[in-house]
Amino acid sequence: MIIVMSKDAAPEQVAAVVTKIEYSELKTHLVYGEDNIVIGVIGQTERLNPEQIEAWPGVQRAARVKHPFKLASRDFHPATTVVNVGGVKVGTGKPVVIAGPCSVENRNQILESAREAKKAGAHMLRGGAFKPRSSPYSFQGLEGEGLKLLAEAREATGLPVVSEVMDPVNLHTIAQHVDVLQVGARNMQNFHLLKELGKVDKPVLLKRGMAATIEEWLMSAEYILAGGNSNVILCERGIRTFETYTRNTLDLNAIPVVKELSHLPVLVDPSHGIGVARHVKPMAKAALAAGADGLIIEMHPHPEEAISDGKQSLTPAMLMELMNELAGMFPSAMVSETV
Repeated sequence: MIIVMSKDAAPEQVAAVVTKIEYSELKTHLVYGEDNIVIGVIGQTERLNPEQIEAWPGVQRAARVKHPFKLASRDFHPATTVVNVGGVKVGTGKPVVIAGPCSVENRNQILESAREAKKAGAHMLRGGAFKPRSSPYSFQGLEGEGLKLLAEAREATGLPVVSEVMDPVNLHTIAQHVDVLQVGARNMQNFHLLKELGKVDKPVLLKRGMAATIEEWLMSAEYILAGGNSNVILCERGIRTFETYTRNTLDLNAIPVVKELSHLPVLVDPSHGIGVARHVKPMAKAALAAGADGLIIEMHPHPEEAISDGKQSLTPAMLMELMNELAGMFPSAMVSETV
């Protein structure tokens, strides 16, 4: 349920409404808009009568939220959330580009990747230190050493760093070294991890599961938001279908749908979405045309030597070409806002 306070509601009236709601053993979440205050009510709200609440002093309107995801819904939070990542703002309408290799392989590779990403105009650097792989025999990442190298790359270029967290065990160690905690597709419904991420004061990039519905994706975001972390960025990375010519099927339909349902910013990963480097560029353009708040793209200095995901990784020259073309297509949008 949401309770919209009138423009001239006094602070005492807002406090009185919160007290009444919490006396019913329900939780409240206040959203301060430009014109009014919206009180989100979380829990078993069936016992509340919206018509009675509208009679309380200072209340303009009370209504039930029709979606199971409450805090992620635009009903609760009409304005689009802007997530600040080390001075880079995600969700302002100006696309943000995150670029870098699938995994941190060695010092020279990640430093060269960071420099090339910076040169091309990317706003953040991606790179996996802990890697979830389908085979237990595949490269699992440099782990702690990889985190140190990512921190060194950030120091060298000034680019905020995005890296994946796989479980609560290493969560706080990873959070000390990176600027955005990425939840991969395989962990989208790792609810224990999501709950712990809700307690961390660090932005979270939540990738859609490979077979997840939009509602399931937003409910996963709800876990993080309900835990107290409001800095959630969604990422569409393609879903698994019967098609075999591409790695996944990039669901661009999800972008306008999710942006209508939720206030959370949405990025798109065309690299995983299509899985073929030469096709990444048109899908990146299509994602921004569909309204995405940015892109996360795999780029490797030498894709033919990449330990993982070389087939879908752009070369530095390809990334530069893409960034130039995006700037031509979206001239007023490709300079991301910074603090």
